[in-house]
Amino acid sequence: MLLVAAPFAGIGDYPLHLMVLALLWGFIYTGWSIMGRLGMVSLGHGAFMGIGAYTVVMLWNSWGVTPWLGMLVAVGLALVVAVLIGYPAFRFRIVGHYFALITLALAEVVRLVIVGLRDQTGGSLGVTPRSGLAEDATVSLWAMQFSSKLVWFYIMLGCWLLGLYVWHRVDRSMVRLALQAISQEEDAAASIGLNVTRTKLSMTLVSAAMTCIGGVLYAQYQQYVNPETVSGIGVSLQVVFGVIAGGMFVMLGPTFGAVFLLALSESLRVLIGNEWLGVDLTIYGLLLILFIIYMPRGILGELQHRLKGVLA
Repeated sequence: MLLVAAPFAGIGDYPLHLMVLALLWGFIYTGWSIMGRLGMVSLGHGAFMGIGAYTVVMLWNSWGVTPWLGMLVAVGLALVVAVLIGYPAFRFRIVGHYFALITLALAEVVRLVIVGLRDQTGGSLGVTPRSGLAEDATVSLWAMQFSSKLVWFYIMLGCWLLGLYVWHRVDRSMVRLALQAISQEEDAAASIGLNVTRTKLSMTLVSAAMTCIGGVLYAQYQQYVNPETVSGIGVSLQVVFGVIAGGMFVMLGPTFGAVFLLALSESLRVLIGNEWLGVDLTIYGLLLILFIIYMPRGILGELQHRLKGVLA
């Protein structure tokens, strides 16, 4: 209830903008954690985000297809790509760091395709969706464009809550137990009748669809996309870092990681600006190593674990 009423507390446009981004990235991170927490570590979710962002923008700019329909097309494309990558990998039991490398290559392939199609996508310079707002209008449902951040706040809030619901349903399902068994010993899980390929692929499709929708919302909210911000390896690693930092085994962990990473990036922007290129990525990398070694449960996961110890 407090979150619903937050925009009416007079917080200003910029804090509201940060809240919108936190909810958006929290939704995307939650989508990744559905796979990551069950033993399928993907380093290529930037590919699905890029597919979502560029598909809706290209369909809108080129043929005037409403982003609502473009979102369905984007999700369909993301699911096809997920099957093309996931099915052979799971069928031939490519796991661990080999699976991570395959997904990492996928993210880079999608980025290179976007850059290569520069006549349509704008290449490395990116592209801006053409305005669908009539003169003096602030809302265009057909173009999915809203000048008010308040509207976007509630859209992102709804998607974030939907992401938490999906996470909760997966956590309470037999699929989670099956994937946990598969991650521990795949041959033993298959010997008792579990369809390893189908089980893994089902969670991959859910995760890919959520990330793709996140890419669509990012493009429509920011009204600008380029390969580095929605599709490259950097985006994929940012997602992994955020989830690990927050805690992938706790429902609100990915969202906490999104808030933490957003606060960190804003602090670095204020402190170092654009003078030292690559410093932010270096800090992210060092922090990721430290989290993996000293705090594998993530910030929220560690707090929850210690709180249980105190109460016990």
